[in-house]
Amino acid sequence: MQRLIIGISGASGVIYGVRALELLADMPVETHLVMSKSAELTVHYELDRSVQDIRALADESHSVRNVGASIASGSFGGLGMLIAPCSIRTLGEIVSGVTSSLLTRSADVALKERRRLVLMVRETPLHLGHLRNMVAATEMGAVIAPPVPAFYTGPDSVDQMVTQSIARSLDLFGINIPETQRWTET
Repeated sequence: MQRLIIGISGASGVIYGVRALELLADMPVETHLVMSKSAELTVHYELDRSVQDIRALADESHSVRNVGASIASGSFGGLGMLIAPCSIRTLGEIVSGVTSSLLTRSADVALKERRRLVLMVRETPLHLGHLRNMVAATEMGAVIAPPVPAFYTGPDSVDQMVTQSIARSLDLFGINIPETQRWTET
């Protein structure tokens, strides 16, 4: 079984990380969740769910303060890490290499081990510093994958747009989610 770390930062759009966990629940992928403290606050404002319910979706949930967790080590194998959503602060910590939590330490480890790191950056508009950090992250090996709606799928709901964005992000790890709508299949 493959393993994937799901990080949820405090940016608006915590539903993206939650949907990733939901879509992976029936897949042969072991999920490891780490949520920032800001993400836990954002859950309160954006979702009608508890943090405990979200943690229960993962095969294993790690405290953001536990920098000694298994996912903070290069010896923890797996496909890599998806941060959905990825705040600008989280992006900045990853790019600087000065990490302050398990969330950013795990991302740093993914990069140093040359594993896939997908950052669903959630911010608009962007200033030059944000853009430079995205370029730097890309140069370091990360994939910047903002959750941009795919209107060619003809979505009827926000839920469908979220699912498509996450499905396409999981494609980047070689995980084919049945809910993914392909251009030629619409």
